[in-house]
Amino acid sequence: MKVHPRFHSGLILLFFLGVSYQAESAENPSPDEIRKAIGKSLPLLNTAAKTSAEQRKCFTCHNQGLPMLTFVEANKRGFDIDAKNLKLQISHTVAHLKRGKSSYLKGTGQGGKADTAGSALLALKSAGYERNEITDAVVEFLLQWSDDTPYWSAQSQRPPSEGSRFTSTYLALSGLEAYGFDQKKTAIQKRRKAAHDWLIKTKADSTEDLVFRLLAMQAALVDKPQILRASRNLLEQQHDDGGWAQLTDLNSDAYATGSALFALHQTGGLKSESATYQKGLKFLIDSQQNDGSWHVNSRSRPIQEFYESGFPHDKDQFISCSATAWATLVLLRSLPATP
Repeated sequence: MKVHPRFHSGLILLFFLGVSYQAESAENPSPDEIRKAIGKSLPLLNTAAKTSAEQRKCFTCHNQGLPMLTFVEANKRGFDIDAKNLKLQISHTVAHLKRGKSSYLKGTGQGGKADTAGSALLALKSAGYERNEITDAVVEFLLQWSDDTPYWSAQSQRPPSEGSRFTSTYLALSGLEAYGFDQKKTAIQKRRKAAHDWLIKTKADSTEDLVFRLLAMQAALVDKPQILRASRNLLEQQHDDGGWAQLTDLNSDAYATGSALFALHQTGGLKSESATYQKGLKFLIDSQQNDGSWHVNSRSRPIQEFYESGFPHDKDQFISCSATAWATLVLLRSLPATP
């Protein structure tokens, strides 16, 4: 989507001032269409999270972290969720962190390092889990990991979700914000300030970079003019079909589109009723599979033995599970909260 920069800047500024352009196209998804799409995707995410927890001891960002955020959001929007399964996901996540407690205290952590630690804490916080000695140990690790750099880095390069320092930095900052405690206040402020300065001066390349640089900026308390520019950079990558692509030479997909809309909405720059958001929702509704999932091709080489989690798309199922969670999250956020 190509828009004159001056006009585009004005639009974003209006978003930050709380003004939104209403989407008037008859092609915008109706609330019923959105609810129908969510109703098809939630059972898949529920099965994938449950089966993964039953088959594997480890917490995963794709089958636990993002689905847990989605279940909590769905509950806020009046959807029936499997409360028993959500409790299973919480206990599964805590058990995983507990097994690594001594490693967290030593600063070595578990597989996935900052990505796993930050994602687990973010998911637990969303589900209302209280701070304890386990979360304290993970906070200690996050303060020690990559402490010789102003950012946090992933353990491996498995794009998109483990292919960006911005992603790891956002997850680490979110984990520290969720479960930081008074005795670590000074250390947290120091790392946040270092990340703040790095985020402002470091260029983002891929959509993953743009999304999580924007989210990390908010977590690092970067001022609004800087967040405004980061939002504009991400908005300019929207395709004519309403979606975003992971890379410039790829087509739009649900992972990039869902995460982009989430970031723009989360940071206050894009209202869910805006034309841009609605166009993204239209892309997601149109690209949803008949089974309720969104299929995204994997770009990563597997580093663990493959297992079947019950989610469609065979060896693309883990990135597709993440994509489906992102898509469902932003669809949910277009609906009013229900007490």
